[in-house]
Amino acid sequence: MKSVAALLLVGMLILWTELPTGSAWSCPPVRITCAMLNPPNQCYSDRQCPRYKKCCPSFCGRRCLSRQPALPISYG
Repeated sequence: MKSVAALLLVGMLILWTELPTGSAWSCPPVRITCAMLNPPNQCYSDRQCPRYKKCCPSFCGRRCLSRQPALPISYG
């Protein structure tokens, strides 16, 4: 019985660490790919990035990105 409880606890902790950190925006699409076979990554998850940044794939590895500004609305 103790092993079942321990497995349940470990499963819940794994799921908790994978939850989003409050950022509802998604990473921009990558249209160009790097020529390097294994490009270096600056991050592997959003938790490794500063606040209000997200770990996103870039053209050459993963890095922390800020949210893209909204496009200005033209009224003229």
